[in-house]
Amino acid sequence: MTAPLLELRDVGKSFGSVIALDGISASVRAGEVTCVLGDNGAGKSTLIKILSGVHQPDRGELLLDGRPVTFGAPREALDAGIATVYQDLAMIPLMAIWRNFFLGSEPTTGWGPFRRFDRATARETTRRELAAMGIDIRDPDQPVGTLSGGERQSVAIARAVHLGARVLILDEPTSALGVRQAGVVLRYVARARDRGVGVVFITHNPHHAYPVGDRFLLLNRGRSLGDYAKGEVSRDELTRLMAGGAELDQLAHELERPDTE
Repeated sequence: MTAPLLELRDVGKSFGSVIALDGISASVRAGEVTCVLGDNGAGKSTLIKILSGVHQPDRGELLLDGRPVTFGAPREALDAGIATVYQDLAMIPLMAIWRNFFLGSEPTTGWGPFRRFDRATARETTRRELAAMGIDIRDPDQPVGTLSGGERQSVAIARAVHLGARVLILDEPTSALGVRQAGVVLRYVARARDRGVGVVFITHNPHHAYPVGDRFLLLNRGRSLGDYAKGEVSRDELTRLMAGGAELDQLAHELERPDTE
């Protein structure tokens, strides 16, 4: 087994009297998808912010390539190869796909005061990189707002991979998508994994996580319910653990139709 690209050891984070995370340990390896599952309030957003440099943990440590690291800002995490794709995607709907692809990292030509945005390189690189991920975009000049939700997510994933992401954090990428579009996104998550990227897939949906995941970290109110390899847990068991097991059985019993005979 390869050494982790990124690792959390006994990480905790509190906001005043509220414990957002408590004793969380997990690892992210190259060419694997680590799924972080939990309902609202489980601590998924806090975990994302610690990994991406928005927050620093109060307890425990974060290791990159086996060495302790502290990110003082999201830019530091990004420079270290940790890219986060949030639900809002940080895209401008009226801008062309190729402009969004390089937003904030524009290629330039010329030098000194004559340096300018290299539009031709940006267009060609966008087309090439999307094709390399298997993404079929009709025209890179079309506004990104004309794409479907799944297509926008796939462009964001390809952009992060092209810009050098070693660890790609995806914040609920399928939460607002239908079945077909969710499948599109999962396909490109798998392609990023196959290119050697370590993927952290944040979701509340075990049916989306299980087909693509290699490891599964379950969170509940900031605490871990377990960290499982795919061979150690089934999709039904993941669903049961997230739903609370005995609580789900009790709910099913309460919802049963009364026997009228």
